Amino acid sequence: MQNHSATQDQTANESWLKTYYFTRAIVAAAWVVLAFSSVGSAGIAAALLVFYPAWDALANLIDGARSGGLAKNRTQLFNVVASLAVAAAVCVALPDMNHVLAVFGVWAILSGLLQLGTALRRRKVYGAQWAMILSGAQSALAGAVFIFQAQTPVVPSIATVAGYAGFGAFYFLVSALLLSIGAWRRKNA
Repeated sequence: MQNHSATQDQTANESWLKTYYFTRAIVAAAWVVLAFSSVGSAGIAAALLVFYPAWDALANLIDGARSGGLAKNRTQLFNVVASLAVAAAVCVALPDMNHVLAVFGVWAILSGLLQLGTALRRRKVYGAQWAMILSGAQSALAGAVFIFQAQTPVVPSIATVAGYAGFGAFYFLVSALLLSIGAWRRKNA
């Protein structure tokens, strides 16, 4: 009976993870659309730039809590703290977009490495985490590029960050689809 209960828990957790990944993909895609449509509006762009890391903090908080608690999911706990700190740092850095991009760069490196750690841990239980592993590594690389770009005389816009968010939406969608396909195959096997 305990084995059946463990299987049910596994299925429920995997179902949550699919929902979480689909939600992250939808929110990131919507953010990208809003970001590109707000390029001419400094106020909307500023709100979006603060929202993005704040949303990441909330998403990691909820997922960590739903996935056994933040004490068990320390990479997500650290991601919550880092994302909240970045949301505050973006508020301080605005309206200087070079400083904002540097803050996003540091965050992309840190959150990417933490996401990579979370995906490696989940790979053992759920599989289908290669997109999240790749996303974490690419995020860290993008962060280094952001830091370099922030030091150039060219003033970046929210569109610079929107491309990064677009890749995040893609990777979350791929992960959700992979988990869905895996569940469908097991169900029909």
